[in-house]
Amino acid sequence: KIKVNDVATEIPDGLTIAELLAHQKVKMPDMVSVQLNGAIVERNAFSGTKVRENDSVEFLYFMGGGA
Repeated sequence: KIKVNDVATEIPDGLTIAELLAHQKVKMPDMVSVQLNGAIVERNAFSGTKVRENDSVEFLYFMGGGA
């Protein structure tokens, strides 16, 4: 069990962040920043960073706009 955007979520053991993005069916994963236990994960580390039990993951979506 982990938390994804503050929601308790069951995932298979040993997923990397890249695999978690696919598992969670995140649209446009290349446009999402990921925070793991309060720290931003560099995009080039997504495929090598594993998510472990009790981790907290936040998917951060940046949107343009303004007046």
